[in-house]
Amino acid sequence: MTVTSEAGVYYDPYDVGIAADPHPTYARLREEAPIYHNEKYRFWAISRYADVEKALNDWQTFSNSRSDILELVNSEFDMPPGVMMFEDPPVHTMLRGLMSRVFTPRRMAAIEDQIRAYCVGCLDPLVGSDGFDIVAELAAMMPMRVIGMLLGIPESEQVAYREKNDANLRTTPGTPMKVKSTDAMADGRMYADYVEWRSKNPSDDLMTVLLNVEFEDATGQTRKLTRKEVLHYTQVVAGAGNETTGRLIGWLAKVLADHPDQRRQAHDDRSLLGRVVDETLRFEPTGPHVARYTLRDYEAHGRTVPAGSAVLLMFGAANRDPRRYTDPDVFDINGDHVSHLTFGKGLHYCLGANLARLEGTIALDELLNRWPEWDVDRDTARMAPTSTVRGWEHLRMVLP
Repeated sequence: MTVTSEAGVYYDPYDVGIAADPHPTYARLREEAPIYHNEKYRFWAISRYADVEKALNDWQTFSNSRSDILELVNSEFDMPPGVMMFEDPPVHTMLRGLMSRVFTPRRMAAIEDQIRAYCVGCLDPLVGSDGFDIVAELAAMMPMRVIGMLLGIPESEQVAYREKNDANLRTTPGTPMKVKSTDAMADGRMYADYVEWRSKNPSDDLMTVLLNVEFEDATGQTRKLTRKEVLHYTQVVAGAGNETTGRLIGWLAKVLADHPDQRRQAHDDRSLLGRVVDETLRFEPTGPHVARYTLRDYEAHGRTVPAGSAVLLMFGAANRDPRRYTDPDVFDINGDHVSHLTFGKGLHYCLGANLARLEGTIALDELLNRWPEWDVDRDTARMAPTSTVRGWEHLRMVLP
C-alpha cells in the first residue's frame, strides 16, 4: 500500500510520553506513515525494517557527513574532519580500517576476566540485601570502567570522564539537545592531558597502540596519527559505548523481570545468555534511532525526501516490524527474533558490538549466579532524559 500522508500520526524523539512507551507509535508509523515528516523539528523518519536496512547500506544517499545525531545534522556546527562516525568513504574506509586494527576481538577477549572481576566486586556486597538500584550499582559505571581498561585510563579519572560523556548526551525532557561550537563532544579535548601523559608513559593498552600505529592515509603517506586524530579516536571509543551499554544492562534486568520463565530458562542453561542479550537489544534497543543527512532525493511509499534533509532511521520500529518477524512484540529467546538492527549495518556497523555483547553477557551471568529470581520496582523506575539513547536512570531490583 502506498502511504501519502501522516493520517494523524505524530512522532518526535523529545516527547517524554512517547519515549516512555514508543512501540504503539512505532507501529502506527510503520503502517500509516513509513516515510514520516516532522516539520517542527525538521526531520524525516523511516520505520520499516527493509527500508531502514536499505538506507544503512546506501551511504551515497544517507550520509554520515553531518554525524548520526539529529541535533548535529540540523545544526550549523562544523563537523570536525577525521572523526570516523562523521565520515563517508573513502575517508571512512581508511579510518575504520585503522580502528579495526587496534579494536580487535583478541583485545576484547583479553579483558574478559577484568570485566568479570569488576562485576563480582560490584555485586558481591549486595548479596543478602532486599534489593538495589542496578543502574547505580553496576550499569552506570561498568561500561566506562571497561573502556578505561582498554584505554588505560586510571580508575581515579574514570568517573569524571563518564560524567562529562553523559552530560554531552543529556537533554531537558521535551527539548532537543543543545549544540554549541565550543562543545568537546566530538574532538576529545577532555582527554588531552591523559593522552599527553600516556605518550610519555607507554603501556600495553589501546591508547599506546593509537599513539604508535602506522598507516597509509588518504594521500598515500605512511604516518602515525596526529595528536588531534588520537583525541578524536579516544572520544569515539570512550563515548560511543558508554551510555548504550549501560542502558543494555538496565534493560536486561527489566525485561527479564517481566519474563520470569525465560529468566529461569537462562539461569538453568547459560548457553542461552547470548540469545538473551540479542533479543533484549532487538526488543528494547538502547539506541532507538540514528540520524543521516540526505545527499540526494530519496523516494519511497509515494513520498520524496529532498536532498539536504535530516532523516532518522528508526531501529526501535524496524526491530518490531511484522514484515520481518513473527510476533515481533513478543520477547522470545527461543524464536527467530534475535537478528536485529540495533548495532546498525554496513559501513557504520558498530565496531564495539562484540564488546557490548560481552559486557551484557558477563553482567547477566553474574546477576543470575547470585539471584535466580528478581522483580523490579516499577513505581520508582525512572528513564534517563536523553533523546539519543533510551533506558533507565533509576531501576531498583527487588530481591526475594
